[in-house]
Amino acid sequence: MNFLKTILLSSMVAFLAINFTQAPKGYKAETSEAKKVEREKFAESKEISVDTTSSVVTWIGTKVTGKHNGTFKLSEGKLSVKNKKVVGGSFTIDVNSLDVKDLTQSSGKFKLEGHLKSVDFFEVKKFPTATFEITSIKDYTKPEKYVEQNEEKYILSVPNSLVTGNLELKGIKKSITFPAKITVDKKGNVKTEAKFNIDRTDWKISYGSDKSLGDKFIRPTVHIGFEVIAKK
Repeated sequence: MNFLKTILLSSMVAFLAINFTQAPKGYKAETSEAKKVEREKFAESKEISVDTTSSVVTWIGTKVTGKHNGTFKLSEGKLSVKNKKVVGGSFTIDVNSLDVKDLTQSSGKFKLEGHLKSVDFFEVKKFPTATFEITSIKDYTKPEKYVEQNEEKYILSVPNSLVTGNLELKGIKKSITFPAKITVDKKGNVKTEAKFNIDRTDWKISYGSDKSLGDKFIRPTVHIGFEVIAKK
């Protein structure tokens, strides 16, 4: 009887782990083939350099038994501004700067960072950088559904723009579209914030994404955050 109870308890724990360690809620970026950058739209715009010291890309990855989060630094970038609106731009992500934030050296931080930089994931020796280039920005006029979910920290509050751009990762370029909050202050400085989910397998990062792996399954959905600041 005790053995049966142990089996039932183990099954319940596994069920709870599978069902409650979910990928962060958020806007699922629309992904398609890479789009052409319409550079004529940038005519008479002014380029502002991205402040790489205060800009960051964040990530959250989840598995059946938990989750991890971290950051990437930007190595360079520019935003194009016209009539106090961002109309284009691009930035380069230093993939080798990957930093796991929820672990310490004693709890496996360096081991996980090494695995994420290996051929199983980002393969940084061959692909040390990733890039994002804006192809279009439109006004986003229906932010109310994000306001309703404001308590969920992974949902961006009140986005005002819909951004489309080409994300090139591991040599694969895909177009993604997601809501963002873009502000230009009186001095012309720009702050861009975005939070969205992507499917890493679209960029051929498929390690651990087979559900048959059971408790070793790593969800393909990855939560991405952009905080890109450009100063005049």
